[in-house]
Amino acid sequence: MKVSYFPGCTLNTKGKGFDRSVREAMAVLGVELEELPDWNCCGASFPLLVDNLLDLAGPARILVAASARGEKLTTACTTCYNVLKRTNRVLRLDQEKRERLNYFLEADYQGQVEVLDVLQIIRDEVGFERVKWEVKKGLAGLRVACYYGCMVLRPPAEVAYDDPENPHALDDLMASLGAEPILWGGKVECCGNYLVAIKPEVAMEMSYRIISSAFRAGAEVIATNCPLCQFNLDRWQKDLMVTRGGFRPMPVLYFTQLLALALGLDPNHYELDKHYVDPRPLLRAKGLWNESG
Repeated sequence: MKVSYFPGCTLNTKGKGFDRSVREAMAVLGVELEELPDWNCCGASFPLLVDNLLDLAGPARILVAASARGEKLTTACTTCYNVLKRTNRVLRLDQEKRERLNYFLEADYQGQVEVLDVLQIIRDEVGFERVKWEVKKGLAGLRVACYYGCMVLRPPAEVAYDDPENPHALDDLMASLGAEPILWGGKVECCGNYLVAIKPEVAMEMSYRIISSAFRAGAEVIATNCPLCQFNLDRWQKDLMVTRGGFRPMPVLYFTQLLALALGLDPNHYELDKHYVDPRPLLRAKGLWNESG
């Protein structure tokens, strides 16, 4: 199966470990991700006021480009997914805005592309039974807190492909890899998102609550599908060790890093050493990682 792929700015720069693990794991699962040529930034946030159509021109151009290559477009960045999915919805439902954007872009796009998160493709197109069949190095004994954040769940009517109150796609994937997904209450709590840029102390406090919740539930590692959530939850832990007595750091991995590891791919490709909280000691202790891969 071949699907058009939009990596987005973060996976093309700071999140290369995420990007590589996505591409290589999906190839093992029989999905060829074909990167869109000459892509542009999606805008990084869906505009609060869609009347300013220029804010939708960037993501609309991506959708137009995807429509020339097939019926589906996927991305692993949940922020990009949120922006593209909601922009596509506007183009499908609002004829006036669609016509004005088409005029500006010199296109004839009707909203026909289906925007899919990579996790959605693994669940619905590949299937967890196929994933289980491909596992070479099961994650048995690894207790994982699956963290979904906001971008694939909110607003539910526009973007959610899972239960917005109690999502389980990531949990089901981790179980298919042999890991033990824990039950906990922090999986859909907000990490602070872009507050990290203007009120970092607020983002740190929100991240502290999420990490503490995962600890109390018995997790050893957090797995997430969102680059910004990964940054917020990972970045502050060295500060929290100073400001919060008794705080113990917990690795925060992209879910595809664990997927690639379980599929027998070389984890040295996925920049595990770039994480603020080094996950390698835990993976080594679990017999899942060594210097030779």
